[in-house]
Formats: sequence, structure tokens, C-alpha cells
Amino acid sequence: MDVKLKPFNFAEAATRAGMPQVAQRVRDSAQAAGLSAGVPGAAGRTQGVDRTEFSQVFTQALRGVSNQQTTASSLQREVALDNPTVSIEQTMVAMQKAQIGFQAAVQVRNKLVQAYSDIMNMQV
Repeated sequence: MDVKLKPFNFAEAATRAGMPQVAQRVRDSAQAAGLSAGVPGAAGRTQGVDRTEFSQVFTQALRGVSNQQTTASSLQREVALDNPTVSIEQTMVAMQKAQIGFQAAVQVRNKLVQAYSDIMNMQV
């Protein structure tokens, strides 16, 4: 069984999910580690540079998703209370950003679980 994993571009996924700060951190970390921001592992690592662990990047992304959901929830609450400073449009945009961010996080989780399952099913 030949298993080929597609490279995952976390910066691009974070940008599509409406998390530009996380995407920029990923790009900065990739540059600092001597990697190409577009293709993971495309360039060699530089010596003496701290690398960002995947778990740290993933944790930051999950915090971003959580913050987006919290923001959307609070805006929903303010609209329900007829707060004149909060518009329905602003609330809908925040809700969509939170939904897209959550969907992206679920897809990353699914890819990780699938990769783990594929590795566990490999014959040694």
C-alpha cells in the first residue's frame, strides 16, 4: 500500500478561514525557520533558528477560532438586546467568519485523524 500525503499549507488555510493574523504568524515562522511559506519543507532549515512546533500553531489557530465564536456570540446577544451600536450585518459577518474558522479546524482535525489512521494501518 503506497500512502502519499498531500502537503498542507496552513497559512493558506488560515487565510481562507478569515484568520489573517494566524496566517501571517505561520508565514513569519516558516521564513524564520528557513522554509518556503508556500510548500512545507521546500527549502532547507537554517542553523540555530528556533522552529515553531505544529502544536503551537494549531493551538493558536484554535484560540483564534474560539475568539471568533465568542465575538459572534456576543454580537448575537447584543442584537437580540436591540443594542443600536451593533448592526445585523456586522453580526452576520462575524457568524460566517466563526463558522468558516470552525469548519477549517474540523477539516484539519479530520486530516490529522486520517493520517494517523493511515500510519497505524501500515504494515511494518
